[in-house]
Amino acid sequence: MGYAALLRAPHVTRLLVGTLIGRLPAGMTALVIALALREAGAPYSRIGLATAAYAIAAAVGGPVLGRIVDLTGQPRVLLASATLAGGGYALLALAPGSAVAAPLGAAIAGLCMPPLEPCLRSLWPDVVEEEQLDTAYAFDSASQQILYVAGPLAVAGIAAAFSPSTALWTAAALGLIGSLVVATTAPARQWQAPPRAESAGLLGPLRSPGLVLLLVGLSGAGWTVGAQAVLFIAYAERHPGGLPGGGTLLALAALAGLLGALAYGAASWKADTATRTWVLAVVMAVGSLPLLLLPGPLPMAALAFVSGLGLAPLLAAAFVLVAELAPAGTVTEAFAWLVTLFATGNAAGSATSGLLVDTSLQAVALCSVAGIALGGLLLLATRSRLRPARVVLAA
Repeated sequence: MGYAALLRAPHVTRLLVGTLIGRLPAGMTALVIALALREAGAPYSRIGLATAAYAIAAAVGGPVLGRIVDLTGQPRVLLASATLAGGGYALLALAPGSAVAAPLGAAIAGLCMPPLEPCLRSLWPDVVEEEQLDTAYAFDSASQQILYVAGPLAVAGIAAAFSPSTALWTAAALGLIGSLVVATTAPARQWQAPPRAESAGLLGPLRSPGLVLLLVGLSGAGWTVGAQAVLFIAYAERHPGGLPGGGTLLALAALAGLLGALAYGAASWKADTATRTWVLAVVMAVGSLPLLLLPGPLPMAALAFVSGLGLAPLLAAAFVLVAELAPAGTVTEAFAWLVTLFATGNAAGSATSGLLVDTSLQAVALCSVAGIALGGLLLLATRSRLRPARVVLAA
């Protein structure tokens, strides 16, 4: 089934647009916190504390909100979390120079970030036909690449035209508007998780060994994305006379991911989801390896594009596999863990690369490749564990 047919299906366009609007703050927040606090005269140590508070709180809050959604449904959780997150952004906007209010506001904004990504991915099986699922998840993954570019651009534009505090108010409004759009759709109002599997216990989806392996492998992809951001910016700084700049290299990788996801969703696949996932992880690793060459600016631009091709298709396949591996009644929480593990890997890769920048650019390049290389090897080595139990039994 093609993308035109997907977008014509009832509720699809509204869900996609609402989710994109509501997810924009996630792409805005780290930069806008830094700009707002710096404008207020806060030291870099406090900026680091506030951004870390946001990231850690988001990593903790995502799975918690996902579990609540599985137990109670989507609308109330989306609207309540968006309202509370908006309060966090408001606190940041009103007192960016406060040593207490700024980190607290950042933590509230992260902890209560509406779980729009997990909710949308839980809805797809109820919204589209089974043969459209791969296309839907691919389109979802492709749209995510837009956020990597649109979020920082939105912050830069609003901060330049108005102020960083205005960007914070905008983030609060976007989260609430997007959540309202999604929460008031018929699929979101009617969605209920199936009865929770008794085997899920306290760990929920993490009781599935295959899912845990998948999440750890995908955190390696997140590591690579975070490390590549540092690599591209540092590379551009050390080649000041050449084009493209660091932002352009990042945009090329995101564009490649978008195109890769669209191509993946348009293709007909015979291999099962588990096979596609580990193969695409290996493909992403192979595509990242040439970055170790660190060639001149124009060849580097081509390598940045190639390195980005595999990410979004890998995530599109992984979305389907997460739903297959999660125990009954835990699928939203499982998707939330995917967001958390990917973001944690991203932050760790970025931080580690930042420590290596003064050592050598080659070390940063090696760090960026290492994440997906290890993640791909893990998924390859444990590929038999990535198959849902029903598939294994059928074999």
